[in-house]
Amino acid sequence: MEIKSFRVLCLILHLSSLHFLSLAFTPADNYLIDCGFNGNTTVDNRNFIGDASNYGSSFLSAPQKILLKDPNPSLGSSPLYHTARVFTTVSSYEFEIKQKGTHLVRFHFFPFTSQNYDLNNGFFSVLVNGVSILSEFSARNSSSIVLKEFIVKLNNEKVEILFTPLGRSGFGFVNAIEVFSAPEDLINDEGAKYVGSSGIEELRGILSSNILETVHRINVGGLKITPFNDTLWRTWIPDEDFLILKSAASAVSQNGPPNYQVGAATREIAPDNVYQTAQEMNRNNSISGVNFNITWELPVNSGGVKYLVRMHFCDIVSTGRNQLYFNVYLNQYSAYENLDLTSLTFPDLAVPYYIDFVVDSDNSDSIQVSVGKSVLSTPARVNAILNGLEIMKMIGGTGSNPQRGAKKINIKVLVGSIGGGIAVLCLVILAILFVLKCRKKEPKLKPAETGTWSPLPIYAGNSSSKVSEGTTAASPYANVNLGLKISFAEIQFATNNFDKSLIIGSGGFGMVYKGVLRGNTEVAVKRGVRGSTQGLPEFQTEITVLSKIRHRHLVSLVGYCEEQAEMILVYEFMAKGPLKSHLYGSGLPTLTWKQRLEICIGSARGLHYLHTGSAQGIIHRDVKSTNILLDENYVAKVADFGLSRSGPCLDETHVSTGVKGSFGYLDPEYFRLQKLTDKSDVYSFGVVLFEVLCARPAIDPLLSRDQMNLAEWAMLWQKKGLLEQIIDPQLVGKIDPKSLKKYGETAEKCLAEYGVDRPSMGDVLWNLEYALQLQEKGVQREPHEDSIKDASDLPLLAAVPCIPLNKTTVDRENDDGSSGITTSGVFSQLITSDGR
Repeated sequence: MEIKSFRVLCLILHLSSLHFLSLAFTPADNYLIDCGFNGNTTVDNRNFIGDASNYGSSFLSAPQKILLKDPNPSLGSSPLYHTARVFTTVSSYEFEIKQKGTHLVRFHFFPFTSQNYDLNNGFFSVLVNGVSILSEFSARNSSSIVLKEFIVKLNNEKVEILFTPLGRSGFGFVNAIEVFSAPEDLINDEGAKYVGSSGIEELRGILSSNILETVHRINVGGLKITPFNDTLWRTWIPDEDFLILKSAASAVSQNGPPNYQVGAATREIAPDNVYQTAQEMNRNNSISGVNFNITWELPVNSGGVKYLVRMHFCDIVSTGRNQLYFNVYLNQYSAYENLDLTSLTFPDLAVPYYIDFVVDSDNSDSIQVSVGKSVLSTPARVNAILNGLEIMKMIGGTGSNPQRGAKKINIKVLVGSIGGGIAVLCLVILAILFVLKCRKKEPKLKPAETGTWSPLPIYAGNSSSKVSEGTTAASPYANVNLGLKISFAEIQFATNNFDKSLIIGSGGFGMVYKGVLRGNTEVAVKRGVRGSTQGLPEFQTEITVLSKIRHRHLVSLVGYCEEQAEMILVYEFMAKGPLKSHLYGSGLPTLTWKQRLEICIGSARGLHYLHTGSAQGIIHRDVKSTNILLDENYVAKVADFGLSRSGPCLDETHVSTGVKGSFGYLDPEYFRLQKLTDKSDVYSFGVVLFEVLCARPAIDPLLSRDQMNLAEWAMLWQKKGLLEQIIDPQLVGKIDPKSLKKYGETAEKCLAEYGVDRPSMGDVLWNLEYALQLQEKGVQREPHEDSIKDASDLPLLAAVPCIPLNKTTVDRENDDGSSGITTSGVFSQLITSDGR
């Protein structure tokens, strides 16, 4: 009888807890302001107060008289975006705080045009209690609403939101503001882990001391969730656009409500719909075996920024405990091995749970999140899941540097008390060790990089991992990611047994075919002449380089095949083909000047990553317009890495090597001295810049002697200050003179006679972005800012730390690659061009 009564009591408590969890969250502080409106507005069952009303205006410390109304509001749009308040002087809102602690602060911006104001021209900063959360902000060119959300810990009795107009525009604006309390456990300082090159470390007291800006909020495997269905009125978007390989994932869902548990996640952490859906490994597609990962790539800002990555889990795929084990990776570093959700939520299944990680974005403009099989997975139960994902930028509030564990803190205190002489000695020793390590040419990765990783066998170019290089010399593929191997039978299937009608190019290496893999992925298949050793070093180098790097502006290697004496490389298919085809000789539609600038900027980003993405960097050695490919959206990707080399070590200024490259693009200093540096790529890129501007080949033997070499001819006109005389006739009258001047100066610097006088690719990128701003009449800069010495502020690009190339692989250069070439428009970067 007592046992029965106890069970009834447990059932009552359980039902009571479910009822409590189902109640809507009621914030202690709840300020909802409809800016520029003089009445009340109801949105998602929430009452917004107009700041032009008697009560609403009390929140403005210095009320601005400029209220705007959208004369042409979109049909069905929220009334919040029909009005706006404009600030022409420094102005602020102040709200009294009843309950100190975690708050959400949201700003709504919609740049409509009304009366004498075009809100696209607004340029301003926003501070919350003295901390800058929006610096030099503009909603220019935004075709939709811009929502900025911040999680702030407020410890004062008031919160001040300060708007500061900037620049020539002289005004700021806002359509709506939200300030409301959040549950204290929304951000938990305990349990967060830092994941990076130094491994995994515990963080303490870091999250609440920072303001967190929401960058991405993803409902993995599910539909869009609107504020009406979220207790904190958040929007969650589907994950499809962020999946690197959609066929690797399969969406799953459950009908019943999540089994919320005390001490785990609540509905305020994420709503029911997030935990009721997920993506799991798709084991029924064309991927052979189960050694692959599901990978999401999410764009972020680079340049020393830290991000909180919150991963939401709910095991809705298991029927019992300890059935699901999987690994988690962030930016290809191991973040959590052998994750068993049921051990964290014992004893129940389908319990919502979340894990917080902190990552760096020093050299990356994206964050990669992956889940994949564990070594503990049984063959019948190989799986991995993810239910939700949030990315938040950490803005330095009271402190922005993580404290990574108590031991680390004590060590720092100890080191700080030691004399400067010992510190200098330590630095000298570290420098010596680094040089010795670099000379060995057999780098050993850090522990975090050698964790278990299951690469995608066929598509690993899109989900590659960090693996330590082997030292076996017997096999030419000893340092190649074997997970990229594709069977010859699969290649035959993709190309319809090398159907001649699918040939899209040919060259010294062999034929290039368009193919379709079993997962309906279009690829370009480059097949070497069977049994020939011509191009073997390029074949090996291409695999070595592309299996270890990934960037949105570098072409991806899908796989390779070396069965039956074949040398076959499989790349992602680039629908628009090489840049060269869009400049001259093909009859394709003319590219606009803006398109050309964006293509040059994308290419520069890819090269900048090559040069800076690892300790030594990688030198491309064959930069030209045929090796810059365009996808269906004209996004540029640098291709053809067969001639690439590792850059010099710490104690070296150059790499001594035989001259390789293409006529017309070849660095004259490299040609004379046979000393290769990354400035050789800069010279070649300078030729490409003039090629883009003038729409003519780098070498045209049909022209007179003084015009034959594009670089020499264009430099003569540039130094005369008459560059506009030789531009593509299709661009005449369509280029802003300031943009052309900046572009010409950048190309001129790239083509300096000596490498030491040329800018870095980072400097080139900065100047090209400035040229684009000038063309678009964007943010105006002061004259002193027009200098490459500001390039240290340039965001470092692209995402994955790179492993230096193995010198024994790339030194085998016995192929001049020269041959007659014919192209047919789609993938000519796979062709070995004349002049190598």
